Amino acid sequence: MSSACGPAHPESLGPARATTPHAVTGTDRPHHPPTPPRRRPPAGADLSASVAVFLIALPLSLGIALATGAPLQAGLVAAAVGGLVAGRLGGCPLQVSGPAAGLTVVTADLIHRYGWRATCGITVLAGLAQLGLGCLRVARTALAVSPAVVHGMLAGIGVTIAVAQLHIVLGGTPQSSVLANVLALPAQLANLHPAAVAVSALTLALLLGWPRIPGRAGRLLGTVPAALVAVAGATAAASLTGLALPRVDLPSWSSHALAGLPEGPVLGIAAAVLTTTLVCSVQSLLGAVAVDKLVAGGTGPQSRIGRSDLDRELLGQGAANIVSGALGGLPVAGVAVRSSANVKSGALSRNSTMLHGVFVVVAALLMVPVLDLIPLASLAALVMAVGIQMVSLHHIRTVTRHREVLVYAVTTLGVVLLGVLEGVVLGVAVAVALALHRLARTRITHEEKGGVHHVHVRGQLTFLAVPRLSRVLHLVPQGASAVVELDGSFMDHAAYESLRDWRRAHTAQGGSAELTGCRAGVSSPEYGHGPGGSHRPGQRAGHGPGPRAGLGPWRRPGRSAGGGHELARGISAFQRDTAPLVREELARLAREGQRPSQLFLTCADSRLVTSMITSSGPGDLFVVRNVGNLVPLPGEENGDDSVAAAIEYAVDVLKVRSITVCGHSGCGAMQALLGSGTGGAATPLGRWLRHGLPSLARLADEGGAGVQLAGRAAADTVERLCLANVVQQLEHLRAHDSVARALAAGALELHGMYFDVGEAQAYLLRLGGTDGEGGVFEGVPGTEELPSPA
Repeated sequence: MSSACGPAHPESLGPARATTPHAVTGTDRPHHPPTPPRRRPPAGADLSASVAVFLIALPLSLGIALATGAPLQAGLVAAAVGGLVAGRLGGCPLQVSGPAAGLTVVTADLIHRYGWRATCGITVLAGLAQLGLGCLRVARTALAVSPAVVHGMLAGIGVTIAVAQLHIVLGGTPQSSVLANVLALPAQLANLHPAAVAVSALTLALLLGWPRIPGRAGRLLGTVPAALVAVAGATAAASLTGLALPRVDLPSWSSHALAGLPEGPVLGIAAAVLTTTLVCSVQSLLGAVAVDKLVAGGTGPQSRIGRSDLDRELLGQGAANIVSGALGGLPVAGVAVRSSANVKSGALSRNSTMLHGVFVVVAALLMVPVLDLIPLASLAALVMAVGIQMVSLHHIRTVTRHREVLVYAVTTLGVVLLGVLEGVVLGVAVAVALALHRLARTRITHEEKGGVHHVHVRGQLTFLAVPRLSRVLHLVPQGASAVVELDGSFMDHAAYESLRDWRRAHTAQGGSAELTGCRAGVSSPEYGHGPGGSHRPGQRAGHGPGPRAGLGPWRRPGRSAGGGHELARGISAFQRDTAPLVREELARLAREGQRPSQLFLTCADSRLVTSMITSSGPGDLFVVRNVGNLVPLPGEENGDDSVAAAIEYAVDVLKVRSITVCGHSGCGAMQALLGSGTGGAATPLGRWLRHGLPSLARLADEGGAGVQLAGRAAADTVERLCLANVVQQLEHLRAHDSVARALAAGALELHGMYFDVGEAQAYLLRLGGTDGEGGVFEGVPGTEELPSPA
């Protein structure tokens, strides 16, 4: 029984620590073969995906229209136009457009100020503005907005939506502002409408509980969208019990209002058009980028879909807004939930998005009697849940980690209290001020430890800090040993020249000078060693990439290690820079003991830094390393009990939930195995490599049809053997009693992994069989969630 391989999931490697959005996974250098001639995608895939998207879009479109105060038919118009026009003309084939929760506050404010027909006219003008921006090819510029501003804007809109819809959920009517809604809430709570509350509670219970149904039944039922189940269930309950509730009232299409010319102050209308254009464009462009990431993380036919053309996407969104506004629809933008559902349902072309628009048109024309049964309280509860989800804890943790929580908070409060455009402007202003503050704020200190003078520079080293830097450097006595520690990510030319001139003068007087990169946990050679010094203006302080503190010193290629001196410097850097950061966590582990989530068995090769490629920290992994990442069969003659003991301890004592065998490119053990075969067994290394002979036999048996890399062929025979060896060692693992028992009890998973050192690309093999034969190693992509939950 062969192993079934699926998309590689980074979470299978155990808990990850905080990482940057652009993890070192090599996804910027895809290994896909040349794109084959375009084939017509299977109609069934797009059809099934379009049905799934339609079932999500229908209730949400009505709910968003209700939340804005627009005619309910306007939501259906926008959904149909978004599918047909933006789907056909846009630059992101799999992005689904329509009425978006992120536009609710903007549209509601426009309707309140100018009326519905004028709002449609403003939507048309916003579409024309988007066409102009698309023709100017400025789409990429919109992505320069700080993520903290975008997330803060969405959070502020979410809070505004949730507070307003809460009144409808309780059986009342929302006020015109967030503050008024909050002040009116006590009175609303005192006058609850029991029927509305009951229907809303049922909607929320179904919405939250449907995806959490356990077992096989849950997997089957999970294919039906929770939003549809929630609204349909609440509608059925309200109809069967005969509850007297306000319901959807779709008037005849003959009385549907079309766009009109907006009237009012020119500056006010211009601001309204600018706000609508900004929110529609930014949300659509960020959504297109996120869809690209989802598609890149997929496998099969989806992986052949090219990256989005953002300028074309802006043109498509502009055309959709012109048509939607002219036909009396809501503003249109890319919608994250529908786009995500489209990708995950296996859509392969823009036909899926367009078909969903056709289904919306059919529903709007033929399903009016059914739609009129939906209680407004149920739609309000659905939209309120969407608004709450827009305040993402993941986004809050991210901006906190990047020290941008002030930008996020100011933007959120600005949107809630002042409006979307005002909040975004405030957020951008704070982001710019914070960036300037970080650029200009540099702390420079001097202290003497054991006869060595330490100059610590914390912050960006620019020309503004040169006078203070010079003053502190001249505190170092002539002929003394000095260490300059840079805790920043940028050094301009003025600072570079100042350091270089000081170093030359200091060493000429008999002193020594050393430069270290404090933030990255790196140590550098003496500043100025070699032509032009070890750094250039604008480069990161220190010459190593430093993806995580605590990885030890990174040395320049070709530079020989300094023996004990190099080791001592690395330990010193750890004690100085990394130990304060991990001391609390290590103290907790010392008290509680280790509780790793998995056993990670890999090669002893010095280029494999397990904590780096798995983004793990202290206590996460139980690591076993040996030459060739081999797992000797139990009870074998000339066997090795050390690996077996580690496996038994990890499974039976530590209760790890998974075991990963990780091979790598350029493995010296595999090269030796190919070169010597069974020879050289008289030496300890030769006797050890005999445990790899089954892998050599597997390679010979499989020929060219064995385990493979997705997207490209193996580079050579050594790489083919490295891949076959991973699968063979997984088979050896199953022969160990402790592993067999845990697998039978369902308490353990086995994973194969291959790391291409030269390309910094990880590949995973998901096993579906029991013998570990065959399979494909899939590349692990970097992932990023869609920017808006609706």
